[in-house]
Amino acid sequence: MNPSEQLVEKAMPQHVAIIMDGNGRWAKKKGKIRTFGHKAGVKAVRASVSYALKNGVQVLTLFAFSSENWNRPAEEVGVLMELFKMVLGSEVKKLHKNNVRLKI
Repeated sequence: MNPSEQLVEKAMPQHVAIIMDGNGRWAKKKGKIRTFGHKAGVKAVRASVSYALKNGVQVLTLFAFSSENWNRPAEEVGVLMELFKMVLGSEVKKLHKNNVRLKI
């Protein structure tokens, strides 16, 4: 085991919480529409879940939608809700296969 693997093994927290914020701003800085950023956020979630599984994180909390988000334009909220439905529909079986419990 190399030193970096040893550090990860010793220092890995049991619970990691991620506030998913800034995807829309990130997209706008790239000259894209806000929903492009939300869709890119899905890739980040997949990477985060994969990392957590591989590195022994026992609990991963993703805070993805706050009550303030309902104040966004209806079209953007609609895209977010459709994105949630699509991703959950396609990912839940994979999560269960990996002994991941999903709570919403």
